[in-house]
Amino acid sequence: MQATIWHNPKCGTSRKVLALLEERDDVQLTVVEYLKDPPTAEKLAQLYRDAGMAARDGLRLRGTDAAERGLTQADDATVIAAMVAEPILIERPLVETEQGVRLCRPMERVEEIL
Repeated sequence: MQATIWHNPKCGTSRKVLALLEERDDVQLTVVEYLKDPPTAEKLAQLYRDAGMAARDGLRLRGTDAAERGLTQADDATVIAAMVAEPILIERPLVETEQGVRLCRPMERVEEIL
């Protein structure tokens, strides 16, 4: 199975999900450090669509000014544009497999797509 994780090595949850994926023999893993290599607006839109969630539900609130900027009430295009401009606004980790996409918070959500 192919899997891609949008990963931030400074995030404990992201590190735990990455470790879980690395332990599996049946997973061919691609790791994208999204702060260094951010996804495009098109990719983010596809990820959230495939996860069945609004982009604002994928906003990182802790340690950001997303709420103060009104992004928690904004439409998907506005939120995604902000995430592309400032990738720190992307909540992590996002994992994509052939089975779907999940924002893995809590980390056990990754099991839904493996």
